[in-house]
Amino acid sequence: MTLIVHGRATSSNVQAVMWGAAELGLTVMRKDVGGQFGGTETPDFRRMNPMGLVPVLEDGDTVMFESAAILRYLLARYGAGGLVASPRDDMWAEWAKHTLCRSFTVPLFWAYYRTPEAERDMAALDRALRQFEAHLAVAMSERGKRAWMSGEDLGLADIWVGHVLYRYFTLGLDRQVPTGAQDYFDALTARPAYRTHVMVDYSELKGRLSF
Repeated sequence: MTLIVHGRATSSNVQAVMWGAAELGLTVMRKDVGGQFGGTETPDFRRMNPMGLVPVLEDGDTVMFESAAILRYLLARYGAGGLVASPRDDMWAEWAKHTLCRSFTVPLFWAYYRTPEAERDMAALDRALRQFEAHLAVAMSERGKRAWMSGEDLGLADIWVGHVLYRYFTLGLDRQVPTGAQDYFDALTARPAYRTHVMVDYSELKGRLSF
């Protein structure tokens, strides 16, 4: 059965799903939907996700939206190795998705990169950057001396912490990188699946506030 993910390569939530699927050794057909490609307003897409957002997963008769739910589903169904699954990992994955990532995507990436330069609030951006870095410091403290957030093997917590770091390290902001974050990012960039699905040129999004 062919797994299909509907969503553009530059969507960070699509990147998380595609990266996680690749770490599980799954072959996924990704279809360009959303952003410059459109397609989220069609009746067929709205039947899959009434909210009109990407990503959407099709796995035979199973159709799912919400990236975190999709990753948990793939891990439960296909995760015989490749990604760690434990109560602790799930806890930190949930925190990273809803606290760490939320403090990055809109307050930083959208407010800086996706906002035309003349409209940026640089004071607010500086506050948002320090807040994100405070959250990232919490994550790195929890990671400690382990290879990954999830322990000695990559897990869901790493997907959610790691998938925003490529943009954090390449946006050109005045970073104050928390202890441990640089070597963690360096280890991520050594993974082929990360390079393929997360280290994606996002220049098409510059100064464009629309989905």
